[in-house]
Amino acid sequence: MTGGTSGLGWAMARALAVAGSSVALTGRSGERAREVAADLPGAIGLPLDVRSESEVAAAVQEAWSRLGGVDMLVNNAGIGMRTVNPSFMTEPQGFWRVSPAGFRDVIETNLTGYFLMAREITPRMLAAGAGRIVNVSVNQATMTRAGFVPYGPSRAGTEAMSRVMAADLRGSGVTVNLLRPGGATATGMVPPEGPRPPGGSMPLLDPAVMGPPIVWLASAEAAGVHDQHISATEFDDWLRIRSSARREPLE
Repeated sequence: MTGGTSGLGWAMARALAVAGSSVALTGRSGERAREVAADLPGAIGLPLDVRSESEVAAAVQEAWSRLGGVDMLVNNAGIGMRTVNPSFMTEPQGFWRVSPAGFRDVIETNLTGYFLMAREITPRMLAAGAGRIVNVSVNQATMTRAGFVPYGPSRAGTEAMSRVMAADLRGSGVTVNLLRPGGATATGMVPPEGPRPPGGSMPLLDPAVMGPPIVWLASAEAAGVHDQHISATEFDDWLRIRSSARREPLE
């Protein structure tokens, strides 16, 4: 679980740990990752800057060794618009005002980081004959909103890359799926008060909304589920429709 020390990552790590999974959660601060992991049953905390190839390799090796393998990678680590424009909700800035350094930092974390993690762990999963990759993203409205460069493009890239990864791994035993919260969440990326993203007049979602779908995606029931886009707020309906479709008799 990358980016597992707070927000969506912590909520998913907690849900998985409570459900009985052994979880390796990561954060840029190894000390913080270990502190958070200590509060979860069977969890370990590892230092990881997903922008660094060497740190990615070291973290995957340590997680694989200490857990006796890794059944599922959850790509979640990310940074938001505040890093390039602290007033992005009230004073959105045009893309031409974004610094190249800020642009690169968001893309390197939110997109390249997902690539590096998947690139490092996929050969191990292929050798094991099975594995699951879940890439966390956002709603499409966020990807195209005015003033959302570079965060929007970074998450649009996540969507495209997930589809390509799924195509590359089809039939291999390693599955790739994409999970979105389904709305703005109380993670600190969006201010708790004031303007909301498009369609975001409702209160911010509790990050715990990610718990049920991520636990299901780690379960035996989800074996073989591949190239799916799941919104956590619509998970119950998605699961009901899927179950009904599977029960329909063939004509």
